[in-house]
Amino acid sequence: MKYRWIVILAAALVITGCAVGPNYQRPAIQVPESFRAPAPLPASEGASLADEKWWEVFHDEQLQQLVRTALQQNYDLRVAVSRVDAARASLGSTRSNQFPQIGASGDIEFTRVSRDGSFRLPASLTPSQNRNWGEAALDLLSFEVDLWGRLRRATEAARANLLGAEENRKAVVTLLISDVATAYFNLRALDHQLEISERTFETRRDSLRLVQSRQGGGVATLLDLRQAEQLVDTAAATIPVLQQQIEQTENQISLLIGANPQGVTRGRGFEEQELPPEVPAGLTSALLERRPDIRAAEQNLIAANAQIGVAKAAYFPRLSLTGLLGGQSSQLSSLFSGPNRAWTFVPEFSQPIFTAGRLKSGVKFSEAFRDGARAEYQKTIQTAFTEVSDALIAHQRTRETRVQQEALVAALQDRTRLAYIRYRGGVDTQLNALDADRDLFQAQLTLSQVKLSELVSVVQLYKALGGGWQ
Repeated sequence: MKYRWIVILAAALVITGCAVGPNYQRPAIQVPESFRAPAPLPASEGASLADEKWWEVFHDEQLQQLVRTALQQNYDLRVAVSRVDAARASLGSTRSNQFPQIGASGDIEFTRVSRDGSFRLPASLTPSQNRNWGEAALDLLSFEVDLWGRLRRATEAARANLLGAEENRKAVVTLLISDVATAYFNLRALDHQLEISERTFETRRDSLRLVQSRQGGGVATLLDLRQAEQLVDTAAATIPVLQQQIEQTENQISLLIGANPQGVTRGRGFEEQELPPEVPAGLTSALLERRPDIRAAEQNLIAANAQIGVAKAAYFPRLSLTGLLGGQSSQLSSLFSGPNRAWTFVPEFSQPIFTAGRLKSGVKFSEAFRDGARAEYQKTIQTAFTEVSDALIAHQRTRETRVQQEALVAALQDRTRLAYIRYRGGVDTQLNALDADRDLFQAQLTLSQVKLSELVSVVQLYKALGGGWQ
């Protein structure tokens, strides 16, 4: 009998080396040879902008401080960290099911029989004699022999969920750095546009005074005066709009850094913000390993694949072991002596026979969920390549636009200066000067917006390449 149990347990250990369900294999992915961009990218020999630390990409010390504060206090990041902790605890709980659960139990009973009791005493008991009873044991609460790998597949899925949660945390870090940098550059651009508007307002107000004096002397017409007033009012109207946008952007930054709405200390001026001289994108294959969202999607696929094994294992028999080892005695002093020892060993076997399709449906559900996770993984990869290409296109095209816009502003500045000289000298009409002034104001605001787009394109490229979480 003893050898039979040894054979059974040995066979169970051999079987536990198996695990039903498919082993994970990474899906085949068509990786493009290079990132799509309007012009050939600089030779990088595998280097990428994403390899740089975020404080090496953004040179504004105040921006760096805002990013550090956000990484410490942002609530979205705190939520992501708590999800990692929850996934780690879930893995520990799931993995513990692979091991025996052992507990301890015991009780002591003290009894005294009354001499005048209402029930008849057994002959072995003497009235008024104390009787003690005790028992103690180590309990094998439960232990499932993992014959078909059900518990190992569940642990595999829980481990993948933990790794996926960690990758999601890294993705939140990347997004957070990008959002803080974008909001800060937007704030500095609005500051710059406000300076342009205030400077234009002062210039136009000076011109209005000139027109008023000329109109009083009969040189300028009432129409000239109204046109000059219109330009002043136009510049003045942009100021509160920009101030509103500035204050709301400060609130946005405050939220990102985990603070109540407040003002934001500025660093470098908008015109002083530096851009990397080159923005190498690196190898396309490296993107799969660098972007946290891609790795998170793959871990989701691994977890879904493992759940198929859990579902398929439900078809097969389950073997559970319970038992105890201890002692029972009426004398506490001899509770653990040889004759009073007690043990129990209870193997339990269960096998589903008829489930009305429940098990089959469970497997189909797991397979469908796996297929969806695989499609999501492939979509995430395609989205990543699209985002990198979009950022490269935006960076190159906005740089070209910025060069052209700078030339336009320079030409309009010269035109406006000459137009006012001719107007003050009585050589030309006020209309040409006003048109030049109007065109210059709009061109300067447009140039500020184009420069902002160029800065943001670098931020977006940095995020698209998976930089920032290192």
